[in-house]
Amino acid sequence: MSACSHVGLVNEGLSYFNSMSKEPGLVPKPEHYVCVVDLLGRAGLLHRAREFIEEMPIEPDAMIWRTLLSAWTVRKNIEIGEFAARHLLELEPEDSATYVLLSNIYAVSGKWDYRDRTRQMMKERGVKKEPGRSWIEVKNSIHAFFVGDRLHPLAKLIYDYLDDLNKRAAEIGYVKERYNLLNDVEQGQKDPTVYIHSEKLAITFRLLSLSNTMSVRVIKNLQVCNDCHNWIKFVSKISNRAIVVRDAYRFHHFEGGVCSCKDYW
Repeated sequence: MSACSHVGLVNEGLSYFNSMSKEPGLVPKPEHYVCVVDLLGRAGLLHRAREFIEEMPIEPDAMIWRTLLSAWTVRKNIEIGEFAARHLLELEPEDSATYVLLSNIYAVSGKWDYRDRTRQMMKERGVKKEPGRSWIEVKNSIHAFFVGDRLHPLAKLIYDYLDDLNKRAAEIGYVKERYNLLNDVEQGQKDPTVYIHSEKLAITFRLLSLSNTMSVRVIKNLQVCNDCHNWIKFVSKISNRAIVVRDAYRFHHFEGGVCSCKDYW
């Protein structure tokens, strides 16, 4: 079922799940229900996933709601994302990722007051956000990057080359996804480069530092976002490199403009 989920085989995955009830003594466990929610969510069938949760014979746990919420990062369904986040916060009020995603949901939908209340709630409860971070090895040394990182000794070269990569990627079809998490006033006050994700910086640095024949391997502590995933596909094509990214959920092998996950992750 998990394999079906990662390659978009919805009917096949559901068939495996339904077959369990036909086998004597074989009862679906919570992790099997999670697989079904993941299967439907990855395929964009979010309302169907919600209906499945509401009709389950067991009480939904945190993993069920987290799985449904994770589908928001790709599908951007505001209603389902808020629904899942609120249930998850009831079960795990100290999970920083849920506050961040709920805040982003409100920002994308232009509900700035709700976004600010969510951030304030996070502060009042003493919940700390885990910063996105990427690691890469170059010449037997580990280099770490945060979002908008300018602490690296080669920061200027990295950002200049990143700008060049962006232009080359745009020439062959890359379009940056724009889900503004800041209101108009905040956007005017902030340097846009402070929001460049760590994996873009790590990959750019690797391309700057190694020969044209070597692959790029990056580890990230959080799930790669949709825009970065799309960007890496284009960069793998224009650089003619294999790029491997291990995020919080799986390995992604990018080569020639496509990813091994086939855009299901």
